[in-house]
Amino acid sequence: MDIIMHIDVNNAFLSWTAVDLLKKGYKIDIRNIESIIGGDETKRKGIVLAKSMVAKRKGVKTADTIRDAKRKCVNLKIFRPDYKLYKQMSNQLFSLINKYTPDIQILSIDECFIDYTKVKGLYGDPIKFAYKLKKEIKNTLGFTVNIGIANNKLCAKMASDFLKPDRVHTLFSYEVKTKMYPLPIEELYGVGKSSSKKLRQLNINTIGDLANANLKILCKYFNNKAKKLINAARGIDDSIIIVKKIETEGISNSTTTSYNLNSLDEIYKYLYPLVENVCLSLRKKNKFANQVGVILKDKNFKSYSHQRKLDNSTSNTDQIYEIAKELVKELWNGEAIRLVGVTLNKLSFSRIHQMSIFEDISEKESNDKLDNVLDTLKKTYGSNIINKAYKFKK
Repeated sequence: MDIIMHIDVNNAFLSWTAVDLLKKGYKIDIRNIESIIGGDETKRKGIVLAKSMVAKRKGVKTADTIRDAKRKCVNLKIFRPDYKLYKQMSNQLFSLINKYTPDIQILSIDECFIDYTKVKGLYGDPIKFAYKLKKEIKNTLGFTVNIGIANNKLCAKMASDFLKPDRVHTLFSYEVKTKMYPLPIEELYGVGKSSSKKLRQLNINTIGDLANANLKILCKYFNNKAKKLINAARGIDDSIIIVKKIETEGISNSTTTSYNLNSLDEIYKYLYPLVENVCLSLRKKNKFANQVGVILKDKNFKSYSHQRKLDNSTSNTDQIYEIAKELVKELWNGEAIRLVGVTLNKLSFSRIHQMSIFEDISEKESNDKLDNVLDTLKKTYGSNIINKAYKFKK
């Protein structure tokens, strides 16, 4: 049976800042005082990105305005984020883990899955190994992690979210009913605010309630997503560890919004200019994309990503925009969004195109020619000289 671990840094931004400050001679460990990582109060980023446990006990929450956080904590210490530092600390973490296994799936800057199945013969009991790894990370890098151990990725992720910080938890298949079923429905990985609200309206209040729900009834409200929800509640997940090499030639663009986006239409309006920019860069390199991805970050700073491999490589703005819209629609869980991003990967110099008898090749060629004309105008007169008029359809 597979053994999967999920490793998650405890309060990453604040912990990493604390480690860096201590190395530079700062006399206080900011993890032990009223402190936050926050942006500029005068701008949209003037909110709490991370808070110490002391500040949390005083009522400070992630995404609070700094002004509100100050009211809750009179002696609050505020530190600006340092994303270059965070990337360095993240790389150190993943390099340490890579000593033990190359089978790492990086989820975000501060968390990853590892497939322990293949190396169990080398390192033995997974629980003992997890404690050893956790201790090594703490002693070597100076910060703590939670490690969840399970038979699949979903349960490993759920386990690492149990009591924090600096813990090892298990959620093996035989433990799902006792450890997971009693939890509130909101704690099921992948269930967003909108879905949990709808589930509670159906009197599905715990993960156990969802695990025992009637599929036919649930399909009326969640369509094809219903079976996936029930399987997740039962701790069923057959997804595999995906080890990805870093794409050195990928093109991406993202923007932090000036207000929270609460509808697909609002997200699409931010999405289109991002697609235009990455496609312009793509065509400047005389390349074509074979994979399109989107990134969303919600108001609580949780990131989501979704990508699709293309049957036909393309550099066409409208084609890539339509694919990006579909990805957003599949990915968005109803939470308010504060960052939208687009990525183009698996780039090639040659176009591979498989014709369909249903495809209007004249329209495609017309769109390509229009893109080329717009590119020439923008190169000559500036990027803001002209843009396509586009109807933002739902």
